This record gives sequence, C-alpha cells and structure tokens, in this order.
Amino acid sequence: MPRDTLTREQIVRAAVELLDADGAEGLSMRRLGDRLGSVATAVYWHVKSKDDLVVLAADTLWGEIQLPDPAEVGWRTAATRIAHDTYAMITRHPWLLPAMSSSLVYGPRKARYDDHCLAVYEAAGFPGAEADNAHKTVFAFVLATALGQAAELLWRARVRHGGGNEEEQLRDTIARASAIAMRFPRLRARIQALEHADPAAAGDQSFEFGLQVILDGLQGRLAARPVSASPGAPSRA
Repeated sequence: MPRDTLTREQIVRAAVELLDADGAEGLSMRRLGDRLGSVATAVYWHVKSKDDLVVLAADTLWGEIQLPDPAEVGWRTAATRIAHDTYAMITRHPWLLPAMSSSLVYGPRKARYDDHCLAVYEAAGFPGAEADNAHKTVFAFVLATALGQAAELLWRARVRHGGGNEEEQLRDTIARASAIAMRFPRLRARIQALEHADPAAAGDQSFEFGLQVILDGLQGRLAARPVSASPGAPSRA
C-alpha cells in the first residue's frame, strides 16, 4: 500500500489485530507492513515508533466500551454495565494490561471513558475526590479480575509464537498446580467442587459477586450520609 494512501487509522487497526493474535512480541514494523501490503518505512511516515503505535492502539480500545447515561439508567446500572464492558474489552485484548504497566497509555478515548465514569459516580452523590476514589476502586477490581484471564491468553500467544503446543503445555501446568493445591484441605475441596463446572461460568459469577459487593459498599456509604435538602441534589437510585 503506497504511503499516500496508507492512513494512521489503517495502521492502528492492523496493529491491534497483530497484538491480539501474538501480543507485543509479535508486533514489528516489518510484520505490520506485510499485513498492510506496504514497506515498513511507509509506516514510519505516520507513526514514530513501535512504542508510539502501542499507545495509539491501546487508546483505540477504550472506544469499544459503551457508556450508558446514568440519568437514564441509574448510576448503579451504568457502573455495572461499564465494568462488564471494560472486563470484556480487556479479555478481548489481553496485551493491554502489560502495555499499561510499561507505558503511559493515555489518549482521547481513555480520557472520555474516565470522564464519563466520574460523571456516573457524581450522579450517585459522590463529590469531587470521592467520585475519583469510587471510580478507581471499581476500575482496580476490574483490572485485577481480568489479569488472570489476560495472563493465560498472553501465555498462549507466546507459546504459539514460539511454535509450542499450547494445549499440551496448559494441561501439564494445570496438573502440576492441582497436585500442589490438593495437599491443602480447603483448596482440595474447591477443586473437587468445581471438577465438572464450566470455568467460564464460574469466572463470570465470581466477577459479578465481587462487583456487586463493591457497589453495595459504595451505596452503603451514600445511604449513611444525611440526605441533602438542596434543590437538584444528585439521585442515589
């Protein structure tokens, strides 16, 4: 693809596809050029470096999240939907978490996401810094819960990239971990109880449980406050 017809949007979209498939290890300007039908040097006309490209690609992902209006659905429903959408986005793009830990990943789409989340918690009744803290608390839970699944997906990408058999290695790893855990009574009981369970369903239930506990706590803090009599006070619904 000639330089004059290649756009930054095309480059970023192709970079996301490579990152999703193989992680950061699989992204290079040469592979990106091959995917776009162009030479690597043409990519540099639009993006300064691989690091800059990862930042652009990461910011694009935050545009995938739906941002419901708390005035229409209530703050708690909005917070729940955003948390679920954020978790799903991260597990679709597991390379995002390591990118966030190694680079300052921030752009207009992430800023829009953060601004809307603050609006949700302000609508709940949290003022100023308390809205920041409410958002950070829920966001930290989502990131931490997504970390395990993202780590497995990245590990699979590394094994594939190295030409290994990911399913065989995964079975061996699970067998070793299970053998260690079975020495301890509570872990053994959990393993036996989940022996025939659907891992995906169990993960979804665990995420929902933790999220609702956090939102219960936030709602409890609001309920413990004196009710404001001022006109136009934020709704706690």
